[in-house]
Amino acid sequence: MPAGGLSVAAPASVEFEVKIVPNVILSCIMAATGGLMFGYDIGVSGGVTSMNDFLKEFFPTVYHIKHVNKESNYCKYDNQWLQLFTSSLYMAGLIATFFASYTTRNYGRKLTMLIAGIVFIVGVIFNGAAKNLAMLIFGRILLGCGIGSSSIPL
Repeated sequence: MPAGGLSVAAPASVEFEVKIVPNVILSCIMAATGGLMFGYDIGVSGGVTSMNDFLKEFFPTVYHIKHVNKESNYCKYDNQWLQLFTSSLYMAGLIATFFASYTTRNYGRKLTMLIAGIVFIVGVIFNGAAKNLAMLIFGRILLGCGIGSSSIPL
């Protein structure tokens, strides 16, 4: 017996049998999809804002500055509307996380992920069909809501 008069037994080792079932695979794919949507959208928006055709269509002042000031890269993309285009995704994602935690808690992960995916797809459609800046920014807001909502249930 130890010095204090108490004996401590070591806990028994417990082994669990683990099987990979279709639900586990589907859950992993769904969890990876949220990160995939976020990474893909960041990559696309970073590249598209430097494309001349995109700038001509939606940000003609930035396009003009880009081609007039060829000697310096400083402040080439200094435009409030371009900044709104870029940041609208992140702000919408941040705000959507608060609502997604509520829907996850009350309605479950599956429904939240399904809604997030649908909102993201609608945002993709808006951005693909955008004819003006308002439609483009609205699509980015929907993309942000889809990304933010898909981040919570994981």
